[in-house]
Amino acid sequence: MVNLLWAGMIVVAIVFAGLNGRIEAVTPIIFNSAEKAVTIALSLISVMVFWLGIMKIIEKSGFIHIVIFLLKPLAYWLFPGIPRQHKAMNAMLMNMSANLLGMGNAATPFGIKAMEELQNLNSKPDTATDDMCTFLAINTAGLTIIPTTVIALRAATGALNPGDIIGTTLIASLCSTFVAIVTDRLFRRYNRCKTIGNYMAPDSKAHTLKPKG
Repeated sequence: MVNLLWAGMIVVAIVFAGLNGRIEAVTPIIFNSAEKAVTIALSLISVMVFWLGIMKIIEKSGFIHIVIFLLKPLAYWLFPGIPRQHKAMNAMLMNMSANLLGMGNAATPFGIKAMEELQNLNSKPDTATDDMCTFLAINTAGLTIIPTTVIALRAATGALNPGDIIGTTLIASLCSTFVAIVTDRLFRRYNRCKTIGNYMAPDSKAHTLKPKG
């Protein structure tokens, strides 16, 4: 889908340039943009290596386990249907901790593992459970203390203070996570009420009058 989107934008740009009589400007712009993309990609290496090294130190020092310990009460409340010592709970805690510390590369395998374990607990394999939806919502919201990727991009593009966004990113991700949790809880309550309503509704067939004789 993304490839089709990019292809569509390229075609539209070329057609628009042709209609405006500026088709000769397309080729220089393509090469200049490609050169700039390579320059940014190379400049990202040093910044990403630095932050990944810092995160590796955090992981090896055991600080991530402190974060996991602090997140346990919240995780137990968010996922009441998951046993506390289950593999799914451990994987979700590792994923949430890694995301919180900006360790996106480490968070991805834990997220996949968590979904696999949640699927093992799912009594309806073709339907996502409430806990699976909650986990997906929290991952999408992306609460992060140190947005390493964005900081690296800002540094690569010449920002004077790449780390200035840490505070605003934390506030924005807090708001998005709060909205995700509230929305998830509202949908949970709605589905629960809907299920109870369907269970309590009288069977219409039981009240059907049969003709005499």
